[in-house]
Amino acid sequence: MLSIDSTAVQNQTGQQYLPSTDHTQGVRSPNQELLPLSAKINSHDCLEIGGCDVKTLVEQFGSPLYILDEETLRTACRQYRDAFAQYYPGESLVLYASKAWNCLAVCAIAASEGLGIDVVSGGELYTALQAGVPGNKLYLHGNNKSIAELALAIENNCTIVVDNWLELETLANIADEPIRIMLRLTPGIECHTHEYIRTGHLDSKFGFDPNTLDEVFAFVSQHPTLNCIGLHAHIGSQIFESQPHKDLPGVLVDYLTKAYRYDLPIQELNVGGGLGMRYTESDDPPSIDEWVKGVCEAMVKACEEQQLPLPRLLSEPGRSLIGPACVTAYTLGSYKTIPEIRTYLAVDGGMSDNPRPITYQSVYRAVVANRMSAPLTQTVTLAGKHCESGDILIKNATLPETEPGDVLVVMGTGAYNYSMASNYNRLPRPAAVLVNAGEAELILERETYQDVIRLDRLPKRLV
Repeated sequence: MLSIDSTAVQNQTGQQYLPSTDHTQGVRSPNQELLPLSAKINSHDCLEIGGCDVKTLVEQFGSPLYILDEETLRTACRQYRDAFAQYYPGESLVLYASKAWNCLAVCAIAASEGLGIDVVSGGELYTALQAGVPGNKLYLHGNNKSIAELALAIENNCTIVVDNWLELETLANIADEPIRIMLRLTPGIECHTHEYIRTGHLDSKFGFDPNTLDEVFAFVSQHPTLNCIGLHAHIGSQIFESQPHKDLPGVLVDYLTKAYRYDLPIQELNVGGGLGMRYTESDDPPSIDEWVKGVCEAMVKACEEQQLPLPRLLSEPGRSLIGPACVTAYTLGSYKTIPEIRTYLAVDGGMSDNPRPITYQSVYRAVVANRMSAPLTQTVTLAGKHCESGDILIKNATLPETEPGDVLVVMGTGAYNYSMASNYNRLPRPAAVLVNAGEAELILERETYQDVIRLDRLPKRLV
């Protein structure tokens, strides 16, 4: 068994690039890796993840196939949990932001590592409950929650993160007994990330405007069924800068001092998430440990300056927990060479299983799983199979010579791939397997054509 080599992404001999897993330096932060922590090259020159040969997994389960490495996911959970315990003198709770990938198995793994779950819909809430997560460790977000979603959260003793006036007034009207709420506030902090995933600046659909805080706090204080236990803010996603996250605790503590004037029983401050992950060799996100340390130190300092007791500190990592733990395996099919322009290589999936390239112009990296040591001799554009010119997974991918039937692996697909997957062109959504110690277990079945039409209804007059 060959361990994946050092920090060089592509060596001078032209071998296929591979991320570092230098175990002599201890377990690295998963969000700083391109491939899952368990990735190795076996004696057949094939990529293994979780002790499972990727080519064999495709033969067994088909493709496209999401392959989730349990070791990487659990490592990320533990690094977050343990770092907060180390750097924060008060109580803390890490919540998995499950919108990144919400399914029974992922929720169950996060909960088994002591994490709570952040959900943003009734469907995500129901899934987490069915996975065995207790309601008191579930936090419901959303900028336009329905009455049914609010009722489900109340029924199961969840904390509701209130986003706006309509929701606040609705809860005041429907709550018969005290319910736990947090107030989501817009912190007004800008960060360098895609405009669609910046949520902390003032021009955002999320959260109460800070200029209305006195009015909001007064309203809550006048309604005893609204048990306001905390304040929440979030500045965005896929962030590599450390300073915006270090600035946020001070903003929240300032809001907290104002809330105390209204005798609100606030015990928790939630700094959201947003730590980025490595999608390409040039990405250099902070480690989980570094991110947590900065947030904790900033919160302690802000509380000391205001002479306030330390609140329970919450955070909501999503992408940095689940993203690096999964890859997507495809089977290569047709190709088209346009002389002096480009060569297209087609895979058996595309924008329906990974809509991020066409939606956010996101960049990924890929390897050919059954030719791991073959020299990199061609630059190609990896195209999806959908009837859409923009269905391009990776432009200018550097690969070895390939043949139809080879297995292509796209890295870092755990976050916002399955969760945003669709049936565009009526393609069934892929299967997902959980791999660990040489065992592969199905956690999401592959949809069939029957599944695709299951909710269709054909009026009798058309038969």
